[in-house]
Formats: sequence, structure tokens, C-alpha cells
Amino acid sequence: MKSMTGFGRGEAADGGTTFRVEVSSVNRKQADIAVNLPRDLSDLELPLRKQVAKEVSRGRVTVRVHADSADAGGGKRLVVDEALVAQYKEALGKLGMEQLGAADLMRAPGVFSIEDTPPDPEGALPVITRALESALAAFEMMRSTEGKTLEEDMKARLAMVRALGDEVRAIAPKVVARYRETLLRRLGEAGLEIDLSDERVLKEVAVFAERCDITEELTRLESHLEQFASYMASSDPVGREMDFLSQELNREVNTIGSKANNAEIAKRVVMAKAEIEKVREQVQNIE
Repeated sequence: MKSMTGFGRGEAADGGTTFRVEVSSVNRKQADIAVNLPRDLSDLELPLRKQVAKEVSRGRVTVRVHADSADAGGGKRLVVDEALVAQYKEALGKLGMEQLGAADLMRAPGVFSIEDTPPDPEGALPVITRALESALAAFEMMRSTEGKTLEEDMKARLAMVRALGDEVRAIAPKVVARYRETLLRRLGEAGLEIDLSDERVLKEVAVFAERCDITEELTRLESHLEQFASYMASSDPVGREMDFLSQELNREVNTIGSKANNAEIAKRVVMAKAEIEKVREQVQNIE
């Protein structure tokens, strides 16, 4: 299980240029990969995006590629404006002056200039790929470490939900008995002496028992908790499944609270809902 947030950096060199790659991600329901490259290397966006997509199924991932020259002259070239030199010569010829020498050309404005040498995309791709591999390795390690922390937190909270569910299971059988006792007491207080075996009493108790039966909900709650545990043990991306399952956990607990009609159970339902809500918040960080 991995977190959707992480960061990694890698670099690789070829000749006089070092490529640095940084990979970072934040939460997002779908995979969204953005690759920022130097303008001259923009054609490499697609292969780099594909490389990242093999590792990421959810989250907003940003890849930044930087190119650094190893020395002041690296990535530079001297450019001579030959057309301008010809114009200088022609102008001097019209003036009847001697031809230009090397020293004159060095002083003539605009004849020499230094331009950046654009990197070759085809040659740069293998180097950037190596740098990206290193960045992704660090990125994945960070996501796995954070995922482990999230897993431990969710395990503790789900264990609490399971314990509360067990307490509710133990209380549930007593709810009907208490209702029957309360019903008879109120009938007695009202001056209505009705025997316990009276058909009307039995029918009322039976209807109440059916209405507040939470056996199915407790069974589904236990099943969802088991499924959650299996997802947390999986190495596959399980964020979407866990998000759905956390909603189902909340649904079952809500139903238990509405059907049980018991203060002790209601108290445990409130506690369980608080833990499930925290689990749902954590799930938003899971890939």
C-alpha cells in the first residue's frame, strides 16, 4: 500500500551536460502526469510520461527536468555572421580602404556571437531516462514509507471499530428483553394487568424484535473489516476500493444506530462513526 504523496530526485550525466529530474505528487482521484522539460527537449514528454505512468495509477504527478552544463563553455557555440563580414568588406572597398584584418573583425560589432547549443533530444533521452529511474526509485520509497504509516494508523482505528462492533453484538440480544420488561411495566403503571403470554404483548414484542434486529448489519460490518484488512495487505493500488469500502462501513454503522433503538448501542455507534470518518480521510491519501 502506497501513499499518493511523495518526492524523488535523480540525475545522470553525459559529456558536458548533467540532467536533474525531480518527481513530486499530491492527491488526486485519477492519474494526472505533467512533465516540464527545457524547450528544446519538449519532444521527449511522451516517452517520459509513459515511464512515470508505469509506476503511478492515482495522483497529480509533476516531473521537472533540468539541464546543467559542467563548465562555462559547455553547451555553447561561436557563431560568425558571414553576411555581415561581407558587408563590412564591401563598405570598406567603396571607401577605398584596405581589407579587414583579424583584429578588425574581432572589434567589429555583430560579427561574432555566442549561442547556446540546444541539446539533441535523441541523445538526451537515454540519459534523462536514467535520471528519471533514480528519481522514481526515491519517489516510490517515500510513498511506500508513508503508506506504511497510514496503514498502521488505519489498522488501529479499524481495530477500534471491530471492538465496538463486538460490544454491540453482545448488547443486542438484551435490547428485546429490556423492551419487553419496559412494556409490561408501563402497562402495569397504566393499570392494565396484561399477562406476559397475552397475544397482543407477544405480537408487539415480536414486531419490535424484527424492527431492531441488526444481525445482518453486524455480519456485513465484520465482512467489510476483513476485506479492508486484505486490501491493506495488498501490494496493488487499492485506494479506490478502500474509499468505497469505507463508505460501506459508515453505511452499516448508521443502519445499526437507526435500528437498534438503544442508548448503549447508540453511544458505540457514535464512537465507531468517528473512527471510520478518520479512516476515510486517510484513504484519500492512498494510491
